Amino acid sequence: MKKLILSIAIALAGFSAAQAQSGVGIRAGGNFSNLSGDLKEESKYENKVGFHAGLTYNIPVVGNFFSIQPELLYSNKGFKYEDTEFTVPVTNDVFRREGNMNYNYLELPVLARIKAGPIYFEAGPQASYLLSVNNNIKEYLNNERQNSATTEIDKSDMKDFEFGYAAGVGITSGMLSIGVRYNGSITDFMDKSSTDYFDDENFRDARHSTIMLSLGLNFSAGQ
Repeated sequence: MKKLILSIAIALAGFSAAQAQSGVGIRAGGNFSNLSGDLKEESKYENKVGFHAGLTYNIPVVGNFFSIQPELLYSNKGFKYEDTEFTVPVTNDVFRREGNMNYNYLELPVLARIKAGPIYFEAGPQASYLLSVNNNIKEYLNNERQNSATTEIDKSDMKDFEFGYAAGVGITSGMLSIGVRYNGSITDFMDKSSTDYFDDENFRDARHSTIMLSLGLNFSAGQ
């Protein structure tokens, strides 16, 4: 009986210690995104720089070694168009057009994290909700900007929900952490072909692919 009571006490003490380290954190950083999948003209799409920011909540399961971390992030991803450039006849002026397509998501990854000293490894599923889409175009003449416009895109041709996965590695020191994560999708984001903005065949099986570099702050680690 004494052994049973002692075992329960040790278990409760361990659980209490783990709970004391649970808590809210924040993370923010850059996204390097593009499209993946069965693209017919892959060279037309280049990596785009975006950003992400949001809240984290780390829940220890086995001491400081293994934990579960759900997150709620705002994430801007998409792709950059291949630049269009040509020389105007007679004047020899150089016209250039560049732009990018932005997909703004609210993302909920639920990650299993293993910590080995200052290094951590993480992986898990992710659900994303599409908030908005916009097309950003800039035009230059002889390298001087002449025009820029951002157009909101109707997202009715796109799926509201996207399901994928995330996996990454990072380093922690006290309350701070720096990590790199790959964010992939297992579902394409087009609900049906859109002839207004996209080539039908090229976007039929297109999926988001994103590398995230972020700085995190875990408030509970300083307690």
